[in-house]
Amino acid sequence: MTSRAEYCVLACADAWRDNGEVLASPMGTVPAIGARLAKRTFSPDLLLTDGEALLVGLDGRAEGWLPYRQHLAMVTGGRRHVMMGASQLDRFGNQNISCIGDWERPARQLLGVRGAPVNTLNNPTSYWVPKHSRRVFVEKVDMVCGVGYDSAAAAGPSATRYHRIPRVVSDLGVFDFATPDHTMRLVSLHPGVTAEEVQDATGFPLAHADEVPCTREPTAEELRLIREVIDPQGLRDREVPA
Repeated sequence: MTSRAEYCVLACADAWRDNGEVLASPMGTVPAIGARLAKRTFSPDLLLTDGEALLVGLDGRAEGWLPYRQHLAMVTGGRRHVMMGASQLDRFGNQNISCIGDWERPARQLLGVRGAPVNTLNNPTSYWVPKHSRRVFVEKVDMVCGVGYDSAAAAGPSATRYHRIPRVVSDLGVFDFATPDHTMRLVSLHPGVTAEEVQDATGFPLAHADEVPCTREPTAEELRLIREVIDPQGLRDREVPA
């Protein structure tokens, strides 16, 4: 039986489908497994990094040197597809990882803005949310870190030129922004999840078809790679418990 975590891995992997030779930057255990699955199967030209200064191969061995200035050149040139986390995410794809509450007197301090604005304005940025809830999927984020479609549009052509949010993956389903007003749309449900459950766990109305399909089934080879080659320790199940 395919676990919920494995459907999440598969959905994350599909975010990099047909991306070509770009730097895959997954943040989180499930996205990292997904990026390696994508490279081993349908996106062999992906570049993988150790997250510091090296390009690495499928076995984790160094294949190239990636100094920070070159990394930034790939970011600003759109040659990277990052999958980030989100403490808050709203209907237009604005992301918050900085603080909860008023930024002048926050109720909780988080990571900080980090590189989120540069990521979202210069290269494709997807998101991974391991615990789908109304605390994360909010009507309006407390602070914009990753730029959403409405914020980019308000800033003008210089912001919208390279801005793109291909996919959001949570432990309940898969989402995109392929709607006329670029609001979030429910694309697929992980098996065992209903559209009603997803909407109840979301703080804003979701667009979706009358019949929402299930997230695709993995092939036998994909399951073998996940279970025996990429993640034999089962780390995926710690991030998305059965």
